[in-house]
Amino acid sequence: MSEQLDVNEILRRAGFDAETSVLTRRQAEVLALRERDTAQAAIADRLGTSRANVSSIEASARENISKARETVAFAEALRAPVRIEVESDSDLYDVPSRVYEACDEAGVKVNHAAPELMKRISDEAGEAVKGRTIRTALLIGVTHDGEVTVRRPGPEEF
Repeated sequence: MSEQLDVNEILRRAGFDAETSVLTRRQAEVLALRERDTAQAAIADRLGTSRANVSSIEASARENISKARETVAFAEALRAPVRIEVESDSDLYDVPSRVYEACDEAGVKVNHAAPELMKRISDEAGEAVKGRTIRTALLIGVTHDGEVTVRRPGPEEF
C-alpha cells in the first residue's frame, strides 16, 4: 500500500510548506506515511535509511508538533482578556462559576455551558485532571471571542 502513496501529493493537499512549517520536509514525509499506517521498516526502505532513523525522525517530528501546540496555547493565553489560575487539588466542578464570574467582569461571553466547559478543561488538561480533581495547576484563558484555552503553567508562572 505504501508503494502506491504519492507523498508529494499528500503533502501538497495538506498544504505543507517547508518554509513556514516547524517540520522539516523529511519529518513531514515520515508523518504522512505513518498516519497512513505505513510501517517504519517500509518507510525506511522507501527513503533508503534505517528503521531506527525513521523512528528518530518521527519522534522529532511529534516533539516539534507538541512544542508548536504549546507555543500556540501560550500565545492564545497571552491575548486572552480573562485568565484564571486554578490551583492543584481544586474541584473541577467549581471552575465554571469562576470562569463565568471572571468573564462577566471582563464583558466576555463564554462559548460553553458548564458541562461542556468542564469537559473541555478535562480533555485539554489531560493527566492534570483526574475525575473531579485538578491534580496540577492550570491556567484557563478566555479570548475576546469566547474561546477557552487551557494550559499547564511552567513552575515560574504561578
